[in-house]
Amino acid sequence: MQQFEEQDFTKKFDLSLWKKILHYAKDYHKDLYRLAGAMAITAGCDVLFPLMTSYAIDHFIPNLNHPGGTDGLPGFIVAYLILLVIQVIAIFRFLYLGGKVEVGTCYTIRKRAFRKLQELPFSYYDRMPVGYLMSRMTSDTQRLSETIGWSLIDLCWGAVMIVASSITMFLLNWKMTLVVLLVVPPLAVISWWFQQRILKSYRAVRKTNSKITGAFNEGIMGAKTTKTLVREEMNMEEFTELTHTMKRSSVRAASLSAVYLPIVVSLGSIATAYALWQGGQQVIIGGMTLGVLQVFVNYTVQFFQPIRDIAAVFAEMQSAQAAAERVMTLLETEPDIIDSPEVEAEFGDNFHPKKENWPALQGNVEFRHVDFQYKEGEKVLSDFNLKIKSGETIALVGPTGAGKSTVVNLVCRFYEPTGGEILIDGVNYKQRSQLWLQSNLGYVLQEPRLFSGTIRDNIRYAKLDATDAEIEAAAKMVNAESFILKMEKGYDTDVGEGGNRLSTGEKQLISFARAILADPRIFVLDEATSSVDTQTEQMIQHAISKVLTGRTSFIIAHRLSTIRTADRILVIDDGKIKEMGTHQELLRLKGAYYNLYTNQFQEEQAMEILGKNEG
Repeated sequence: MQQFEEQDFTKKFDLSLWKKILHYAKDYHKDLYRLAGAMAITAGCDVLFPLMTSYAIDHFIPNLNHPGGTDGLPGFIVAYLILLVIQVIAIFRFLYLGGKVEVGTCYTIRKRAFRKLQELPFSYYDRMPVGYLMSRMTSDTQRLSETIGWSLIDLCWGAVMIVASSITMFLLNWKMTLVVLLVVPPLAVISWWFQQRILKSYRAVRKTNSKITGAFNEGIMGAKTTKTLVREEMNMEEFTELTHTMKRSSVRAASLSAVYLPIVVSLGSIATAYALWQGGQQVIIGGMTLGVLQVFVNYTVQFFQPIRDIAAVFAEMQSAQAAAERVMTLLETEPDIIDSPEVEAEFGDNFHPKKENWPALQGNVEFRHVDFQYKEGEKVLSDFNLKIKSGETIALVGPTGAGKSTVVNLVCRFYEPTGGEILIDGVNYKQRSQLWLQSNLGYVLQEPRLFSGTIRDNIRYAKLDATDAEIEAAAKMVNAESFILKMEKGYDTDVGEGGNRLSTGEKQLISFARAILADPRIFVLDEATSSVDTQTEQMIQHAISKVLTGRTSFIIAHRLSTIRTADRILVIDDGKIKEMGTHQELLRLKGAYYNLYTNQFQEEQAMEILGKNEG
């Protein structure tokens, strides 16, 4: 099987990507503006405090021993306290708003992503491992929301600090300021060099993290298989290789960031040392007061503090961009199967159906010259033609890979033909909404899938407004009530995660009851009895005879004994119908179906004899 390889991202820092991400946070744009305002006020206070300190040094300290030298001190203290209170309130506001934006953005993106996953067809899940999706929905989304909530706001604070400090420094001593700013060009070059490499490393980190999440998922879901195949050591070696790859990429990214920040600090320290040296000389000769020197040095430090913070933010955003790219690929994935605007206008979409416009589905199905092939795969069906009348039961048999499941998936519109057309009740089903068709489907899989909750909850899953009486009637119809009532809590028995507290046969009967509860017009049984015991198969067989009456039904069966009563049996091979007829008609032909049936019958007889002898 071809291993999935996630898309590689090679773009540089992409501002348009961040604009798209911010669009998903549009519900919090007002909060972002308020947050930016609070950060600007905080930065403004940070700029004013050194000026007030400078004023105190030049006006109060030299006059402490002179009468009236501290006359303005009470007013100065009041002004200082007011400024302090303003800053405290601003800090409280940006902490509150930053948390709100972070949590809210994370909620919004996950909600949009989950909705997108509901819209995407089967073909998307065929090529996208669960672990990769989980990584996007959890760690990538969390990283992204943290960046929007805090990192972008740090940029705002840094910008205000740099601008305000620069203006004040120019007003104090423009010559010294120009010399201090000489370190900015080399700082920009160094930043560009490091950013490219940090981004590349963090992309590798996020990509490997997806693989690790996928490995966890497969390890947990396949624990029984691992034990029976004694693959613990091999699995551990494969996982260790993944974690080592993650470690190497993470260490490289962290090392680059660790080298980058000290370089920024060093350049800032050089500029500060120069300001202190030049300013000190001017104080000695009387060209500058001690208070002005203090404020200039303070601003020099403050000027490079936001530069260091912005450098750290950009390093953080390199990592976050890798997450942003991966989340956006999910959010912007276009489904392979979509309804046309005209169809949506008349019948609605998956989340806003216009059921009042839905025509009743009778169940006539027709394949007209249908071709189909999976993406980048060989053609499965070629010029396939078939007419099915409403209420007819069609059985599909044939070797693995012959195209049986493809035929059924096309009927259900889980996939669409690559050529030809499929008609439901005489109309190309692309002229109807997907939800209209799939709301009339009942589908029972080979491996039954239950959800955490009670038996009653799982049956009601198909029809959320179903009454308890309807649920119990569905269970009776498929002969499931007999084992349900034997349980301690009956219908309120918890099935466990994935139904692990029930046997395969019990899970299959519950999924059968769930499928029939919605009263579907088209019913599909995909190897529904292949994984159950003989007794449960007989129960399902008895249920099938009642359930399928009056419904258009498709049965894919490995056990040919389950399809003897079908109206027509289709032998599918290499994407074509090789034989077609009733059970008796096909036996009389003595062709492919006859060989399949007699071989299976002989195998079952041999197994029965062996079982009796062992007994």
